[in-house]
Amino acid sequence: MEAQAYIRNVKITPKKLRFLLAGVKSLTPRQAMDRLFYLEKRSARILHKAIQSAVHNAKTTLKVNEEGLVFKTLAIEEGQKLKRYKAGGRGNVKPFSRKYAHIKVILQAKQVPALAKTSMKTESKKTEQVPALVGKTNMKKTPQKKVTNKTSK
Repeated sequence: MEAQAYIRNVKITPKKLRFLLAGVKSLTPRQAMDRLFYLEKRSARILHKAIQSAVHNAKTTLKVNEEGLVFKTLAIEEGQKLKRYKAGGRGNVKPFSRKYAHIKVILQAKQVPALAKTSMKTESKKTEQVPALVGKTNMKKTPQKKVTNKTSK
């Protein structure tokens, strides 16, 4: 039960996108979109659109609400590099590269653990046994210190 969005050849360096990734990975997709919407970086707008695309894919394919989604994978990969040259002084040529990035967003539906039902049953059994043990305590009493009044002469 996964939904994904893979956006290729985004014309921004992967380094600029990864800067935002650390603060977003631990959040839910809804919280991540809210946070990215109010940032004034160009990379935030691009990452917001990628997450939004994955959420819409999840809604249509998995029939799940936004609250029931978590990030399985959120990765920024390097795309192609275009080598370009700029004219320098004294007839020299200065090379530079235009970098592209790929954004991979995979969302997963939260699963309600099956152990929750069994843990409730074991807790109810434990609560039944607790009143029988209340009368028997094997706790040692700690000796109290004697307080003496010291008077200075």
